[in-house]
Amino acid sequence: MDKQSNETYLNHPNFGLLYRICLIQNNQELFTTLYAQRLFFLVTINTDGFKFDPITRSDARLMVEVRLRKLRSQNSVDQYQELQKAYKRTFQ
Repeated sequence: MDKQSNETYLNHPNFGLLYRICLIQNNQELFTTLYAQRLFFLVTINTDGFKFDPITRSDARLMVEVRLRKLRSQNSVDQYQELQKAYKRTFQ
């Protein structure tokens, strides 16, 4: 059984291709640079388009940890497991 890919990419005007790590909250998602995964951006989607806010690696990690706790408390097992894999790939 093949799983459909949920990978999402955005093109940043200065840093090139960004890879989506996860949804943070409505209209906000966490992205990182595709190859180095050293620069992180909180991307807000609104009627004007995309807003890229650079954030530190430690802030990005904290945001993902908060999202993991929220998914676990909501008993969203599949989403939790997928995000846990992304967390390990990105921060460990």
